Amino acid sequence: MRTSKITREEALALLKEYNKEAFHIQHGLTVEAVMRWYADDLGYGEEKDYWGICGLLHDIDFEMYPEEHCKKAPELLAPAGVGEDMIRTVCSHGYGICSDIEPEHEMEKVLFAADELTGLIWAAALMRPSKSVCDMEVSSVKKKFKDKRFAAGCSRDIIRTGAEQLGWELNMLFEKTLEAMKCSEKQIQEEMERCV
Repeated sequence: MRTSKITREEALALLKEYNKEAFHIQHGLTVEAVMRWYADDLGYGEEKDYWGICGLLHDIDFEMYPEEHCKKAPELLAPAGVGEDMIRTVCSHGYGICSDIEPEHEMEKVLFAADELTGLIWAAALMRPSKSVCDMEVSSVKKKFKDKRFAAGCSRDIIRTGAEQLGWELNMLFEKTLEAMKCSEKQIQEEMERCV
């Protein structure tokens, strides 16, 4: 069983040390919650804290070092007591873009696939009158996914590759990730109010 060498509180403090923009903190919290949901859904419930912390820290170096994303991460994480296995997972989410570490474990594949998709779903939510994912249907996600001009920074190729690595249809990845975001939206909003 995978267990973290760093507590959730320490991980959040570390994220906030290197990320000042509310957007980046919220993205970290979102991916954390999605990873915890997936751990339960895929039968890794006893590892959900570990999965969550990987999600929380996955973009640790992005705000300060965008040109060295996934390359600076080990330098920021190792001195804070983050284990090598977790550092590997964090770096693997940039595979083929800014990292040559390929996702191998199912958790790494989920992080790779869901990270980019959460960005697309959240961008779609912000266009809605409710500004929420809670009233969003999978059909809306599919429509936005097909519109290449919408949230152009969210790579459709990465999302497709992520689904393929998991052996899933795109629809399944959309459904699960949207459900995970619906389950955590309120909690993330409350935490954002406390920490920003």
